[in-house]
Amino acid sequence: MDGSKRRGQPIRGLEGVVAAETSLSFVDADNGRLYYRGYDIDELAGRVCFEEAVHLLWMGSLPSRGCLEELRSELIADMRLPQQVYEMIRLAPPSADPMVVLRTAISALDLFDPDTGRNTEAANLRKGKRLLAQVATIVASLHQLRSGGAVRSADRSLDFAGNVLYMFLGREPEEFERSVFDTLLVLHADHGLAASTFAARVTVSTLAGMHSAICAGLANLNGPLHGGANRKVIEMLEEIGGPERVEAYIDGMLARGQRIMGFGHRIYKTQDPRSRYLRRFAEELPRREGREDLLAVSSRIESLVYERKGIYPNVDFYSATV
Repeated sequence: MDGSKRRGQPIRGLEGVVAAETSLSFVDADNGRLYYRGYDIDELAGRVCFEEAVHLLWMGSLPSRGCLEELRSELIADMRLPQQVYEMIRLAPPSADPMVVLRTAISALDLFDPDTGRNTEAANLRKGKRLLAQVATIVASLHQLRSGGAVRSADRSLDFAGNVLYMFLGREPEEFERSVFDTLLVLHADHGLAASTFAARVTVSTLAGMHSAICAGLANLNGPLHGGANRKVIEMLEEIGGPERVEAYIDGMLARGQRIMGFGHRIYKTQDPRSRYLRRFAEELPRREGREDLLAVSSRIESLVYERKGIYPNVDFYSATV
């Protein structure tokens, strides 16, 4: 694009604009591949645990056994919240959007973080570890408080994924549950310059602190066209109710020019590689939970949308079922 056109016309969605360079992840849009630090996602998903993926992204290499145990121990130790932040979560209105509660709690954590105001690489690494652990605790605590359960502390005998489920469910997870969730965490660990990542990077470019950047990213992620898309998919599945109603529902949406959430991708020209794993989990989990109806509706929507529009489901579609 020549300079005059760039100056005279807005570039929607920053399409074709090089906004940053990264060695963390690479999206091969034409071939439907995703790489973390040069590793194809198929080499990692179901083969390494989330803590290993974190070490790979943060440090540039898969960890040794000793480094893995050290990172896991640090994360589990950081799965605790200041009492004031816990009270804020407890006092949040029951109708409050969980994403808004999460964003607000992270902002409050900035008041108590021992590295607040420090912006060195070492300080940011410590803050990153704490935030990763504390986000899990915030989500689990909010769920337990709203469901009338008991808020639990982390269990050092479990890994990161196991602890998140232990605190969230109020019981030790089955190995199948833990394994699926661990793989989901790996699949969602990084995805290039997504809208929320871009918002966070813009924030840190001003030398604002990490908590501020994460809040900016979460505010962006909460939008229905970004992270909120899977919630819209859940609403759609519940509204349809059964596979026999899919065709009329989807055709009605298309006739009205409405967007079908969970389909198509701004980057991928073919299937999102992460959606293959979500599809498999969406087949296994409903059968275990006696919710084959969800799978039947989802499968019918997928085939009908491809038939009508020739587009694939993205990572949001089957994550709603899972």
